[in-house]
Amino acid sequence: MAEARLAEARADEARLPGARADEARSPEARPRAAAGLLLGSVGILAFSFSFPATKLALDGFDPWLVAFGRAAIAGLLATAYLAAVKPPAPTPGQWRRLVIVAGGVIVGFPLFTSIALVSSDSAHGAVVIAVLPAATALAAVARAGERPGPAFWLAAGAGLAVVLAFVLHEASGALTAADAFLLLGTACCALGYAEGGALSRDLGGARTISWALVLSLPLTIPVTLFAAATTPVDPQASAVFGLAYVAGISMFLGFFAWYAGLARGGVARVGQVQLTQPLLTVVWSALVLGETLTPVMLLAGACVLVSVAATQRARVSVTPRRTPRAACREPARART
Repeated sequence: MAEARLAEARADEARLPGARADEARSPEARPRAAAGLLLGSVGILAFSFSFPATKLALDGFDPWLVAFGRAAIAGLLATAYLAAVKPPAPTPGQWRRLVIVAGGVIVGFPLFTSIALVSSDSAHGAVVIAVLPAATALAAVARAGERPGPAFWLAAGAGLAVVLAFVLHEASGALTAADAFLLLGTACCALGYAEGGALSRDLGGARTISWALVLSLPLTIPVTLFAAATTPVDPQASAVFGLAYVAGISMFLGFFAWYAGLARGGVARVGQVQLTQPLLTVVWSALVLGETLTPVMLLAGACVLVSVAATQRARVSVTPRRTPRAACREPARART
């Protein structure tokens, strides 16, 4: 009986935020880590078309309408989803954390990048979002309690250097005024990714983004209606498609996979899959906008994949922290 209690206590400990993420390399946890990497990759594949889709949307809509319209549409989809699954409401503490998620990925990143892409093309936008994986890892240290080891930072830094060299080469070393907005958007996104990934351990990926979207509706709907009434609107087919994509995929369904992946595989580790996003964005630009793939792109892609593989093998731990659930756990009852 004592052995059973000990096993149960260890299982409870493993479910707490203090469980070590590097245990993902144990035989029992490897399937979970692999699932996290797969889900994260699906999310990044969805996000990689966001910049080209935003450019398409900006051909017919104002950047404020694109930024808040996508969030409003996604918020209505989230409302329908939550009404269908009827999950329990978040706790007060979780609502406070959802404010951070909403400010980062629902308001900050879409707004700043939409403004930036008015004067910058989607390929150039990759110059700045290339720092997003490193920023997410830093945010994971601050918000998710993760502690990547030296090998992780070395591999992540190498991947970041490759991507920055690639995108600067593609942009001929020229940085535009829009980069300031892209940097602000990147900072917001990293914070929202880290907070949302950590919160998804408790709420789940789909519910985390859905509650954050619903929380944002009192802001996103009025701004959307005001922008639609006061700015030029040209609903050509390509613009409507672009807005529909960033609303339904980039802002909603993509986060189902992305936050679930961060929760399962760790924010810092799975976050490095973002290193592939700028390269995928260039591929989408070639397919949709007719740009040409070069040998440099293929070489950079291969180097980034090596970096991502190295981060998946690096040791990442999570600093233990007390939770109300752990503190209020009832003592074991004596059995006769």
